[in-house]
Amino acid sequence: MLSQETKEFITAHRNEDPRTLALQARRYPGVNIREAAVQIEGWQHAREKLPAWAATDGIIYPPRISMEQCSSEATALYKAALVKGGSIADLTGGFGIDCSYMARSFKKAYYIERSGLLCDIAKWNFGQLGLEHIGIINGNSEDILPTLPALDWIFIDPARRDGDGRKVVALSDCEPNVAELEEKLLQKATKVMVKCSPMLDMTAATKQLGNIEEIHVVAANNECKELLLILGKNVTDDTPVTCVNLHRGECERFSFTTAEEAAAVATYSSAIGRYLYEPNAAMQKSGCYRTLSQRLKIDKLHPNSHLYTSDTFVDTFPGRKFIVERSMGFSKSDIKEIQSMGKANITVRNFPETVQTLRKKLKLADGGDTYLFATTTADGRRIIAICRKL
Repeated sequence: MLSQETKEFITAHRNEDPRTLALQARRYPGVNIREAAVQIEGWQHAREKLPAWAATDGIIYPPRISMEQCSSEATALYKAALVKGGSIADLTGGFGIDCSYMARSFKKAYYIERSGLLCDIAKWNFGQLGLEHIGIINGNSEDILPTLPALDWIFIDPARRDGDGRKVVALSDCEPNVAELEEKLLQKATKVMVKCSPMLDMTAATKQLGNIEEIHVVAANNECKELLLILGKNVTDDTPVTCVNLHRGECERFSFTTAEEAAAVATYSSAIGRYLYEPNAAMQKSGCYRTLSQRLKIDKLHPNSHLYTSDTFVDTFPGRKFIVERSMGFSKSDIKEIQSMGKANITVRNFPETVQTLRKKLKLADGGDTYLFATTTADGRRIIAICRKL
């Protein structure tokens, strides 16, 4: 795909600014400088997002938009751990990250993509990675689907942009429309994994799709990245939900069922105990609040605060954990004492002011080892908890 001179240029300059290099084409007449800039930018992006690919010689990277939209290595590995069998088809191949990791658990895999350029890139990269059992099919997935053999799994990540390039969230607005394809997908495969926008409302998804067996909410570094819906023929009224937060090679996990959360009863406390807890992004997306209180025997501070407290430390809590140094109100003396800190990390939960407004009022710079939580307790008091992270 690239001349030897261009490859050598990429290797020699891959730690430099690709935008600056793109302006120096006259200095390197034998180099495809435009393509070199794309490859350098892609490799620099992959260092953080796809470290194993960045460490593999010969990988070709696509234009920026495909790099931005592809899964990270961490989330791709999580999805790969959920699937196995004889055959799988990725109906929306893209850069091929998800397909490459999931394919390792199958004897045969199919990568389907309507972009000819991405198909060429995937074919080359799969060869570099030793994944010769992945068949490349260039075409529209809805047209290709009927021609595929019976499968164990189908993976589909619908495009979440409309014809004008604007982002969309609802399944019915994505392409292809999984809600319309649901029955055809399950006629072809035993299981179907649908990767959805992290902004998609879980309740709305369950109304649009009638065959959801499992739900997985995936966060990375405490940022919700994906909502995975597993479709199959063994559907019950009590859907299992798994929340994970991937961070530095570790996986913080909490599982519950929709019926468990509906029946759970939370306990509340107007007084902050020795420890304060904030659920991670996956937990907050899932709406699992009452089960946390009931199962871990910790109190919520308010029905709408989504902060928890206890006097006994709960190491298994799925989220950030803090030791409370003290809590106070908003009297003049309280505010003066807080202002003397100089800087702090501020979080607001169920509180009438934004972080920016509160930071200005308290005259605090951002950062440091002190964490302030401005919130409302169950008896309606507005307080600030001064904490240290554990």
